[in-house]
Amino acid sequence: MKHNRPLRRLLQLINLESDLDNYENIHETIEKELVFKGTNLWILVFAILVASVGLNMNSTAVIIGAMLISPLMGPINGIGYSIATYDYRLFRQAVKNFLFAVIAGLFASTTYFAISPISTAHSELLARTSPTIYDVLIAFFGGMAGIVAIASKKKGNVIPGVAIATALMPPLCTAGYGLATAQFTFFFGALYLFTINTVFIALSALLISQILKLPIRGKIEESQKKRINQMISAVLTLVLIPSIYFGYLMVQKENFTGNAEKYIDNVSVVEGNYLLKNEINPKTRTIKLIYGGTSLTESQKEDIIARTADFSLKDVNINIEQGFSYADIAVRNTEVETLKAEINRLNMVIMEQNAALTGISASQEKGGELLEELVVLFPQVTEVSYAQTLNYVKEKRVPDTLSLVILTSKGKDLSGKEKEQVEKWLSTRLKSSTVKVLFNK
Repeated sequence: MKHNRPLRRLLQLINLESDLDNYENIHETIEKELVFKGTNLWILVFAILVASVGLNMNSTAVIIGAMLISPLMGPINGIGYSIATYDYRLFRQAVKNFLFAVIAGLFASTTYFAISPISTAHSELLARTSPTIYDVLIAFFGGMAGIVAIASKKKGNVIPGVAIATALMPPLCTAGYGLATAQFTFFFGALYLFTINTVFIALSALLISQILKLPIRGKIEESQKKRINQMISAVLTLVLIPSIYFGYLMVQKENFTGNAEKYIDNVSVVEGNYLLKNEINPKTRTIKLIYGGTSLTESQKEDIIARTADFSLKDVNINIEQGFSYADIAVRNTEVETLKAEINRLNMVIMEQNAALTGISASQEKGGELLEELVVLFPQVTEVSYAQTLNYVKEKRVPDTLSLVILTSKGKDLSGKEKEQVEKWLSTRLKSSTVKVLFNK
């Protein structure tokens, strides 16, 4: 007997009957939460709109708020409970109200997304389009917690938590987004997730109702029981198989990503080459690697690809690209130096041209100065032309620079002595021994 005491204590700990509410109270609670009219209907519509805005804004907090106020759990629990107690009247009422709630929710969310100026699919929307076996488990255990709380005298705050965990509102809103934007992949994926949540919440309500031995409220024959069980099994199979497949794909994707990250760490440095960027695409099983450093040889690339075998990466495509190499940098540096030299040469040409233009301007000013000074000494001089030119001599290879001055006089002509004086004065004035003076009358 002593050996059985721990077992008895364990059974007492997990026993639900001590906290079980009155059967009629349980029935009334479930029946009350089925109704979608008046207050419940408006709460549903508002919850749908809040969730739609949250999905539109990609705000997790807003979406959680919408799930908290959603009354969708009521008819789903009613479906499971009514099947367990063979209450066909309650079952028809639960299904009718549930379908009405789904149609109202789809209409409200589709209308919102149709008029919303933002149509980008954010992460919160995308997360509702690929259900897996894990969503099945969440719905099933969340639904169990919900129906146990309803059947208990101590309701607590379990129901809001279950509403968040099972996430009925977001997939329904995402389905509305798919309809509004004509993206039917979104619509069917989200509707499938909503169906998973619905079926397994109802299933958990059915099982817990049977475990708690809630009283049967309708008459049923064994053949009908068998038919109902077959229908339940068929529905569960239809819903469960695709989710198992999607769950398998998700696990494969996570495994591939994890192995790919380990592989990338292993090939981040390869003989003077450093990994600059990488991209992992689990869908196409492709890994893109971009290196910088010395140019990768074919043997080095083959070695990088061969290392995939060490990380269980089978049937993977490795794309290796050279981002930059030191050789490219050397070539570019040479090109830069060549460009600098050309720029310096062009600057010198421009400076020489500017100096030539400056010389022309100075020559023009010099001629005016000579005229003013010569008129004082020789009043008969009326015009002066001045320029610097090159004087080529047959015996010389390099020409001399020659200052050429042309004097024009009116009236009395300059005498020979005056011409000599002019030539000497100009040589002194121009500080040049190579001055050529031409006299015009």
